[in-house]
Amino acid sequence: MMQLNLGDNVITKKSHACGCNRWVVLRTGADYKMQCTGCQHVVTISSQKFYKAVKDVIKSTNPN
Repeated sequence: MMQLNLGDNVITKKSHACGCNRWVVLRTGADYKMQCTGCQHVVTISSQKFYKAVKDVIKSTNPN
């Protein structure tokens, strides 16, 4: 299983309606909240769907 922190960027397999496939993780746990970097849309999905959708993880540059 992936180790994610708040502020990490993820790349999804499918792109968002705006055409961007990069997201910023805003909340972790039983469900994940993430924000599209293209249009700033925020979505909440279950952890199971999140792990299926994520293609790659880019760690955040600012340590929390």
